[in-house]
Amino acid sequence: MIKLGKNRRKWSEVLCLTLFLFIPFHLSSLTAHPYNADSVLFDAYQREDMLIWKEYVEKPQADLLYQYGFCGYMVDREKTKALPYVQKLKSEINNQKTQLPAGHYQMYRSAVYVYELRLKESIHPIKAMNLAKEAVQLAPNDPLVLSYYGTCLFYAPKPFGSKAEALTYFEKAQRFFRDPKWHFCWVRAANEMYIRQCHEKMKKQ
Repeated sequence: MIKLGKNRRKWSEVLCLTLFLFIPFHLSSLTAHPYNADSVLFDAYQREDMLIWKEYVEKPQADLLYQYGFCGYMVDREKTKALPYVQKLKSEINNQKTQLPAGHYQMYRSAVYVYELRLKESIHPIKAMNLAKEAVQLAPNDPLVLSYYGTCLFYAPKPFGSKAEALTYFEKAQRFFRDPKWHFCWVRAANEMYIRQCHEKMKKQ
């Protein structure tokens, strides 16, 4: 397989980090709270316990949003065990192509490219970024897509992205995340974290 250059390899690593950095996690059992899975998973996210997420994503009908968050965690923390989860995510994305909003479909495809880069199953970092850009063009008012694109810009090397440009997308996502329906969304919490980091890093420039 062709080896990535140093900058490209570093970019693939930090892009992968963007997809799971949202993962501070903890709780005892998802089955103990069968009627409010989102709140349980959100609580697990905040308590830094991934076991609850693992239990959930291994279910046949696990939501893609949690699958792609868990894949990022596995790729970074347990790389030798990550590939089956990434393959499952990729398969689920393809199976749900006609059901997914167009922006989400491209966002998830971008995420898979990032994971495959980290696992040395792909050599297409620019493809991952282009899909992220296409996702935000298709869904300019979707906070999940906006925040995802923001993270890509946050970690991308110049001239592909910057903290200032990333901040504009994080702040736009934040406005949509104020809707109560996003209260238990782990990406909302991550988005707030990135806004703080953008301000901190821009002050040091």
